[in-house]
Amino acid sequence: MDRATFRIWRGDAGSGEFRSFETDVWYGMVVLDAVRAIQAEQAPDLAVRWNCKAGKCGSCSAVVNGMPRLMCMTRVRQMDITRPITVEPLRAFPHVRDLVTDVSWNFEVKKRIRPFRPPPPHNGDGSWTMAQSDVERSQEFRKCIECFLCQDVCHVLREHHRHADFIGPRFLAYTASLEMHPLDTEDRLEELRTVHGVGYCNITKCCTKVCPEGITITDNAIIPLKERVADRAYDPVRKLVRLLRRAPATE
Repeated sequence: MDRATFRIWRGDAGSGEFRSFETDVWYGMVVLDAVRAIQAEQAPDLAVRWNCKAGKCGSCSAVVNGMPRLMCMTRVRQMDITRPITVEPLRAFPHVRDLVTDVSWNFEVKKRIRPFRPPPPHNGDGSWTMAQSDVERSQEFRKCIECFLCQDVCHVLREHHRHADFIGPRFLAYTASLEMHPLDTEDRLEELRTVHGVGYCNITKCCTKVCPEGITITDNAIIPLKERVADRAYDPVRKLVRLLRRAPATE
């Protein structure tokens, strides 16, 4: 059994520092195992959020060696244990204590997005009919576990703090899941452009890189949304058609 050094961020909101802890590491160990061992044996007041330890709840998100990750899915043996492994809280959200941040802003954002609105039922029994091939495109985005790693790595939120006018990659993907659903009748394009800030994304694909579910956020969600918004707002032919429709009839 080997030993590894973990430099874990300790402190309350607005202040803190890295503190070093040594612990045993074994085959198959994940970072969350190490953090819990340190909590149990050396730092019982260490604040850390976790739940399922199976990569499905999204609770144990943290920045490990500078990269947003799920601690329960990050193998210690896949890192260089001859050097200290740093563990710190997410950087795009308010710090609460140690490894815990306040991610409640994300849930408020979700409330502002127009919900799914289907048409009247197709069938007499109050149900709808659709082909599986039509719904497959939006099903990818349903795999999201809301770990908010994509939100944290996004430079618009993490570095420029545009939380007031940018909903972030998680909720652009959520909006795409609604916009691409074959039964949805709502129109969210103007809000995407003017309120939700889709134009702030410059498609660096960092959100796709950190997604633990392998969702192709940038290519399959954000870029199609940006194309739809651009077509609606800036396509000269569409603009001409809108002007002609609004023009008063002449005798």
